[in-house]
Amino acid sequence: MSSPKRTSFSSKLAGLAVGLIFVAGAAAVPAMAQDKPTVGIAMPTKSSARWIDDGNNMVKYFQEKGYKTDLQYAEDDIPNQLAQIENMVTKNDKVLVIAAIDGTTLTDVLQKAAERGVKVIAYDRLIRGSANVDYYATFDNFQVGVLQASYIEKALGLKEGKGPFNIELFGGSPDDNNAYFFYNGAMSVLQPYIDSGKLKVGSGQVGMDKVSTLRWDGAVAQARMDNLLSAYYGNKRVDAVLSPYDGLSIGIISSLKGVGYGSASQPMPVVTGQDAEVQSVKSILAGEQRSTVFKDTRELAKVTVGMVDDLLAGRTPQVNDTKTYDNGKKVVPSYLLKPVLVDASNWKQVLVDGGYYKESQIK
Repeated sequence: MSSPKRTSFSSKLAGLAVGLIFVAGAAAVPAMAQDKPTVGIAMPTKSSARWIDDGNNMVKYFQEKGYKTDLQYAEDDIPNQLAQIENMVTKNDKVLVIAAIDGTTLTDVLQKAAERGVKVIAYDRLIRGSANVDYYATFDNFQVGVLQASYIEKALGLKEGKGPFNIELFGGSPDDNNAYFFYNGAMSVLQPYIDSGKLKVGSGQVGMDKVSTLRWDGAVAQARMDNLLSAYYGNKRVDAVLSPYDGLSIGIISSLKGVGYGSASQPMPVVTGQDAEVQSVKSILAGEQRSTVFKDTRELAKVTVGMVDDLLAGRTPQVNDTKTYDNGKKVVPSYLLKPVLVDASNWKQVLVDGGYYKESQIK
C-alpha cells in the first residue's frame, strides 16, 4: 500500500516542478521585454504641432515594441539640446533619435556617443559635420519644394504661357539642412520662369542667403513680408509667395491681410506651405493659404522605430537612398518617405479619411 503513496507523492512533486517551470517561463516573457534598452529622442521644439506629433508617435510605436523612451524637447535652444543629448549618453541610452535644432553643432557630443557604442539616427533633419550618424529617416525634401512650386505654376497658368506675375520667395532656417532642399526643389521649377520673365521677384531677393527665415519663425516672416510690401509693392500686386512651412505662411498671410489682400477687390496671392497644421488647413478652407504639403509623421515614426529595432537586433535597417545626403563627413544611408500636396480639393480625403485628423478639428 505504501508504494502507490510514494508514486502519488512523486507525481505531486513532478507536477509542482512543472508548475514552477511554467510560472518561471511566464515571468520570463515580460522580463525579456523589460530588458529592451531605452531610446533617447531629442526633439527641437513644442512650438510646432508637428514636432509634438512626431514625439508622441515615436513613443507610442517604441512602447508597442517593448522599448522605454526618453523624450526631450529643447525649445529651439541649442545649448539645451546639447545638454539633453549628453545626459542621454551618460544615462546609457543605446540609440539616439535626434531632430537637430542646428545640425552643425552636435559633432562633439556624437563623438562621445560613438565612444560608448551609442547608435544615432538623424530624424527628419540631417546632422552635419559628424561621421557618427548611422542612418537618416526623412521625407523626400527636394520633392516638397517641387510640389510647392508646381502648385504655384499650375495656379498661375505658367505652363500655358500666362504672365508676367510678381512673386516673393521665403526660405526656411539656414541652420536646417532641409531648408536648402525645399528651396532648391522649388527653384528647379520656378527658375526657368524667372529667367524668361514670366515670374518677376519684385524685391530682387533670391537665394537662401537673402530669403532664409531663422528658426522657422512666423513673426520674422511676417516682419519681412511687411517690409517687402512697403518697399516694393506700393503700386503693384504680389501674385504668389513661396512659403516652405505653414508657420511662416500664417505670418505672411497676416502681413498681406494688413494691407488689404484677401478682399474681393484684392484677392489673396497664391501662398504655399508645409506640414498641414490645423490652423493652415483652416486657412486653406477660408480661401487664404492655397496649399500645404502633408508629411505623415506616423509613417516617419514607424520607419524610425523599425530602424532602431533592426540596429539593436544586429540587422541592417532598410534604406532607399544611399547617394543624396552627404553631411560633409559621409553619405548617410537614408529612408525617404513621399510627401503629399493638400489643398481645398483633397484635404478631407488625405487628412480626415486617412485618420490623421478628425473633421471636427478642422471645421
